[in-house]
Amino acid sequence: MIQVLAALAPIVALIALGHQMRSRRWVDDAFWPPAEWATFHLFLPALLVASLARARLEGLPVGTIFAVEAGIVLTMASAACLAAGRLAQAPWSLNGPAFTSLFQCAIRPNTYVALAVGAGLWGSQGVALIAVCTAAVIPLVNLLSTLAMLHWARSGKRMGWREAVLPVVTNPLILSCAVGAAINVSGLRLPSVAASILDILAGASLPLALLSIGAGIRLDSLRRPNPSVWLAVAAKMFVLPVLAFGALKLAGLGGIALAACGIYAALPASPASYVTARRMGGDAPLVATMLSAQTIAGAVILPLWLMLLGAG
Repeated sequence: MIQVLAALAPIVALIALGHQMRSRRWVDDAFWPPAEWATFHLFLPALLVASLARARLEGLPVGTIFAVEAGIVLTMASAACLAAGRLAQAPWSLNGPAFTSLFQCAIRPNTYVALAVGAGLWGSQGVALIAVCTAAVIPLVNLLSTLAMLHWARSGKRMGWREAVLPVVTNPLILSCAVGAAINVSGLRLPSVAASILDILAGASLPLALLSIGAGIRLDSLRRPNPSVWLAVAAKMFVLPVLAFGALKLAGLGGIALAACGIYAALPASPASYVTARRMGGDAPLVATMLSAQTIAGAVILPLWLMLLGAG
C-alpha cells in the first residue's frame, strides 16, 4: 500500500501543479499548446522507442495482452452502441455529438498516466507492459472513435477514407511502439549516442505530460454536470477494468502483468478525445467535463484498484 501511494503521489502532485499553473496564470496560456504538441510528437515517442527497444519482450505474454485489451475495448464499444437509443432519452438526453463524447471517454486510455504509473511502480518492465497495451489499444480506439464520429456526429457530412484512416496510421504513439518493437525483435542495439538522446528526450515526457493534464482540468464545469459525466466515470474506471481483470485472470496472467495490463483499462480517458471531438463535430465541452471528472476521480480510484491487486 505504501509503495502504491508513494508511486502515485508524484503523479497527482504534478497534475495538481499543472492545474495551478494554468488557473493562476503562472505561465502564459500560449505555453500549453506547443508543450502538448512536443510531448505527443517527440518526448513520449522517445520514451516508448527507448523502452521497447531495450525490453525483454520474449518473456511477455504479448498475444494474450493484445487479445484481452482489444477484446474488452470492443465489448465496451459494442455495449455503448447498443445503448445509444436509451441514452438519447431522459435522464441522459444525449444527442448524437454528446453520445460520441461518452463513447470516447468510455474506451480511450490516457497513456501518459499509464506510463507514469508503470514506471513508478514496476520500472522498465512496467513501461514495457504499458507499451504493449498501447500498441494493442491505441490504433483500435482511434479507429472506433473515428467511426463513431462519422455515424453520430457528422450526419450529412462526408469524409474520405484518408481523413478517417490517416490519423490512425500516423499516430506518433503507434509509430514509436512499432519502431521500438522492430528494433527489439531484430536483435539490434541502439547506438549509444542515439540511446542517450532518446533518454534525455524521454526524461521530459512524463513531467510535461502530467502538467498538461492538470492544465486541462476545468473544475467549474463540474458544478452541474450532465448525468452522463458520472456514467463516463463508471464505465471507464469501474466496468472496463472489471472486464479486463476478469479476462486477464481467465487467460492465466498474474503478478505484474495482471496489475499493469489491468490498471491500463482503469485509466482516465485520453485528452485526444477532446481534440477529436473538436475537429469532427462532437460535443467538445462535454468531453472536457468528462475528462476533468475522470482525472480527479482517478486520484482515488487508481490507488484502490492497485491495492486490491496487491500491487504495493
